[in-house]
Amino acid sequence: MKDAGLHGTEPPSAWVKRWSHLVKPQGTVLDVACGYGRHSYYFHQLNHPVTLIDRAQAAIESIAIDAHVCEKVVTDIENEKWPLTDRQFDAVVVTNYLWRPLLPTLLASLASGGVLIYETFAAGNETVGKPSRQDFLLQPGELLAVCRGLRVVAFEDGFINGTGEQSSRFVQRIAAVCEAGARQDPARYPLP
Repeated sequence: MKDAGLHGTEPPSAWVKRWSHLVKPQGTVLDVACGYGRHSYYFHQLNHPVTLIDRAQAAIESIAIDAHVCEKVVTDIENEKWPLTDRQFDAVVVTNYLWRPLLPTLLASLASGGVLIYETFAAGNETVGKPSRQDFLLQPGELLAVCRGLRVVAFEDGFINGTGEQSSRFVQRIAAVCEAGARQDPARYPLP
């Protein structure tokens, strides 16, 4: 991995690791806003083909995973058309990133039996550091509301004391499964 401190170079999230067993063996994984690929590397080591998406070309290009099991997509998902329309994955993984207009698309990207593993900053974080803008902070229960059509396996919303390289932060995180046969239609799950 690259320099510590760059998004995606720190160790994989404990939350992602904890719930990664929900992804079917050799299932496809979409790593959204992947940075330097900490979760991509983790899932690759577990024998999952990975699709990476980020706007930082240098970050994407630095990820050294064989092309036959790794698709790299460079795009600004906040300002450009979603490039993976009509594609579905066995897992969608998002950490430390929030763009609310994309949430219905992420749900629609889950294959039947697919798992959403999502962890990002929550309201209250403005009292301990960045991000501090409400645009980047989940509101209480927001992930539960967004995932109401999924089977929620685990959900947490609270404060984490900083340890070592990680600073104290407020987070919200969820692991949720798209029940077999329950195709996620973005129009069916509008944002709250």
